Amino acid sequence: MVKPVRVAVIGVGYVGTLHAQVYAKLQEARLVAVCDSQAERAKVVASQLGCEAVTDLRQLFSRVDAASVAVPTSAHYAVGRTLLEHGIHVLIEKPLTTTLGQADRLLVLAKRVRRILQVGHIERFNAAIQAARRYLTHPRFIEAHRLSPYPFRGTDVSVVLDVMIHDLDLVLQLVRAQPVKIDALGIPVLSRSEDLANVRLVFPSGCVANLTASRVSDESLRRLRIFQEDGYCSIDYKAQTAKLARKGAGGIQRQTLVVQRRPPLDDELRAFVHAVAAGKRPVVSGEEAREALALALQIERVIRRAPRRSAS
Repeated sequence: MVKPVRVAVIGVGYVGTLHAQVYAKLQEARLVAVCDSQAERAKVVASQLGCEAVTDLRQLFSRVDAASVAVPTSAHYAVGRTLLEHGIHVLIEKPLTTTLGQADRLLVLAKRVRRILQVGHIERFNAAIQAARRYLTHPRFIEAHRLSPYPFRGTDVSVVLDVMIHDLDLVLQLVRAQPVKIDALGIPVLSRSEDLANVRLVFPSGCVANLTASRVSDESLRRLRIFQEDGYCSIDYKAQTAKLARKGAGGIQRQTLVVQRRPPLDDELRAFVHAVAAGKRPVVSGEEAREALALALQIERVIRRAPRRSAS
């Protein structure tokens, strides 16, 4: 019988607590500990899940095989590097890091120490996306809306790195190319960085993607529409539904795809544990996450170069 992979979660705020809850129920994993700088927070989560609470990463060395990193984005690099240097496989929540230099150093380190580096682009595991992928062969226009109320977390980076990066990752997977033109705008509302952003991407194939992300919306909306010559696909990430409309002999034929709904985080963490156990490339590799990060940083630069109009 294969031994369960020993895991820990670093940072048990909202997202980290979800990771810990999933690991605690996976048969393929054994949740050894949760780690957080706030001792009381770690103790509460640990008591609920029957594991140890620690406040220092060093207490985990040689005791775990793998760990989820769910600390603020600004600390992703330091925590990820420390874990990799001590032989621990890591899943780092998106975005991978805040700079390409940091991302590149983590990629080199993970390769050198032969450890898995997976990144938490969770929509790759969304059942609606997986059901629709085989129909999305030659996108010509992509439209994404990702809106949510102000989260009061993850705001150490812009909405582009915090929210839009989910859709950037999927667009890059669908188009299989980097854009040749970027037009973007964004504004801060409640944060120091952008809370609302819109970007138009033009790709070598002629495909255009128009993405809007907001973390200051009254509603919660996560939708993606992909148009091709023969029809379009509409995906609701939140509801995990996918609908097709395609050109047929009698006109437009509409189809609701069969989607086996399941929690994407469960599938994401199970895939990570399996990659660790088998020593295989993860579903969302560090290299792919670097591409999404590079595009997000380009968009930020375009936004911040644009002249801001003052109210008259």
